[in-house]
Amino acid sequence: MEQFMELYGTVYRDLYRLALYYLGNPQDAEDAVGEAALKAWENFPALRRTEAFRAWIFKILVNQCKSQLRGRKKPKTQELSEEPAYEEAFGETQKALELLEGLTQEERQIVALAVFGGYKGEEIARMLHLNHNTIRSKYRRALKKLEQKLLNEEVRHEAK
Repeated sequence: MEQFMELYGTVYRDLYRLALYYLGNPQDAEDAVGEAALKAWENFPALRRTEAFRAWIFKILVNQCKSQLRGRKKPKTQELSEEPAYEEAFGETQKALELLEGLTQEERQIVALAVFGGYKGEEIARMLHLNHNTIRSKYRRALKKLEQKLLNEEVRHEAK
């Protein structure tokens, strides 16, 4: 299982980022990553190709995040940390979360997998069991929404 730990060490930060942006709460993200890691650890012997580890564990995490989202009524927002060292990072994270709130759950998932997971459209399509062209159009639509929201915020900020 040393091999599992080495592979896991290469993806942990990306897993956490994806879970954080997907769930919007650090504690929920940690829980999701922990649960996904446990499931991956238990099923690691069944993984045929270690080259597929990254996609495989991200798929486990996405399923875990979906499960957690089904278990709650409204997405939680991050709570401000008492530690000042995190305040700047929190502000940036909070802005990104607010932008992502304007997207549907599926759009957030596609953007998160592309941006934070580094996956290509075809890989995301396989993970989500959707057509590649559907993923491409939803990704473009999500980016347009984000761009429009940023432009609107700039206009409001300049008007002040």
